[in-house]
Amino acid sequence: MSQAFYRKWRPRLWDQVVGQEHVIHTLQNAIRAGRVGHAYLFGGPRGTGKTTTARLLAKAVNCLAEDPANRPCDQCEHCKAVNEGRFLDLIEIDAASNTSVDDVRDLRDKINFSPSQGRYKVYIIDEVHMLSTAAFNALLKTLEEPPAHAIFILATTEIHKIPTTVLSRCQRHEFRRIPVQVIVGVLKQIADNEGLQVEDAALTLIARQATGALRDAISLLDQLASTGSQITLEMAHTVLGTATSQRVVDLIDQILARNAGAGLDTIHQALDTGTDARQFARQVVDYLRQVMLIRLGSGDQVDVTAEMRAQMAKHASAFEMDHLLDVLRLFNQAANEVRVGWQPGLLLELAVAEAVEEKRAPAAPPVESRPAQASAPAAASTKAPPARPAAAPQSESETLFQEATPEPARPQPERRPQPAAQQAAPARKEPEPAAQPAESAGPPAGGENTLNLILKNWDKIRQVVKQRRGQTEGLLNSCKSITMRNGVLVLGFASEVLKEKMEMADNVRLTQLAIARVIGAEIPITCVVMQAKGKTIPADLGVDADGMVGTALDLGAKIVKKE
Repeated sequence: MSQAFYRKWRPRLWDQVVGQEHVIHTLQNAIRAGRVGHAYLFGGPRGTGKTTTARLLAKAVNCLAEDPANRPCDQCEHCKAVNEGRFLDLIEIDAASNTSVDDVRDLRDKINFSPSQGRYKVYIIDEVHMLSTAAFNALLKTLEEPPAHAIFILATTEIHKIPTTVLSRCQRHEFRRIPVQVIVGVLKQIADNEGLQVEDAALTLIARQATGALRDAISLLDQLASTGSQITLEMAHTVLGTATSQRVVDLIDQILARNAGAGLDTIHQALDTGTDARQFARQVVDYLRQVMLIRLGSGDQVDVTAEMRAQMAKHASAFEMDHLLDVLRLFNQAANEVRVGWQPGLLLELAVAEAVEEKRAPAAPPVESRPAQASAPAAASTKAPPARPAAAPQSESETLFQEATPEPARPQPERRPQPAAQQAAPARKEPEPAAQPAESAGPPAGGENTLNLILKNWDKIRQVVKQRRGQTEGLLNSCKSITMRNGVLVLGFASEVLKEKMEMADNVRLTQLAIARVIGAEIPITCVVMQAKGKTIPADLGVDADGMVGTALDLGAKIVKKE
């Protein structure tokens, strides 16, 4: 059985590790100075060299070379044993399958035994974030004060899941994604050593598909090498399920031209030739990202051919910035969600449909519903008793109220010019017709009779509100007290949360309109939080419930003399 490329070409010396110089130099200096720590934490994306570096460190601390600067030498017996996987003092633990506290306790019991071959026993715990909370707690003391012959190396791709108590006990090293050109160089070296014929464009495609993970790139090269023929760009597109760059360029051209039909045809052609929908979405995102970088003046970060750069510059000048960002977000969302969709091409089609759609201009502010009243003479406006000025914009609750039960139109008799004497005579205001004619002639707003009338018809008021908005009626149902204070209807609630909800989304205005419909009078409304034990302060005392006296009364004080 042949050995996989990523295992066969795993680095065996410090200088063979690429893309992580900041970590390698630190560890080399620690080996030379004899300042090796007892616990290390390697974090970073998959395939960037965490486990490889951990094994190199294990080789270096146990290497038999006399000069520390030459460790690991890869020639001594211990280095060869590590390479062949038979070094007894190198213990690798997969935390994903050994997550329980019993596994850590077993490790803790065995760690006190002296090394069998080398100077140090090195424990590499891979995917350490998979350990349970109890397992982490069991590991803490040993991790902080291990035996002198033990070294811990923890590796994880999700360092944010590691408890801070563990982080504080380790030397932390962050591994970074490897640049495309560095990956291409490694792939060329492997291809030459393996006798593979690979086009440079195919190597670049493989490196981009790996998204910074060298192990993934080597595995893709291994997959393409299994075809037994020359690795061309076209063959790489076919095997990897990616679309040609020209299809991506064509799709962007069609989005700029607002041609939805041609854009959908391009997607269908790509999918029909075996292109993976998620890969195609990722290619579009990668292309648009580079277009955005060029548009923002950061073209130095774009690593493409001169022809492709010219095409990207053309698209960057054709895109409006907000449109470019919208399209980039749409395809990025499609790339993230297409894996879980039952119809992979649907999300791409939706992205194209939204990308070519012209944005509608924001709706104009509402105009006056009755301009005739706004332009009427002042004398005519004094005779009509409108509740509010006609020019005021309608709130959401008023609109909802009018749409649900339109008020019957009142016939307006034609007004003829009257003598000045008749105009000066005071005219008795006629109440507006209400939904309940029997109760339409209510008393003046704010009086004691008004409160009694509201309490008597409270159920009807709630029913009217419920027909318009059920949430508002639910808040009214939670009302603990209904009182009048200085002509204002005071609704008391048991908590600040209910009070704030009642004051949101035009709930108060909707209640005012419902009261006006039932009793024929519009009453101002305010909301308050009930005092402790459900007590309220009588309005005739003239005491502010939120003031110092109101607070004292709430705590049990009594007014024995009022000046």
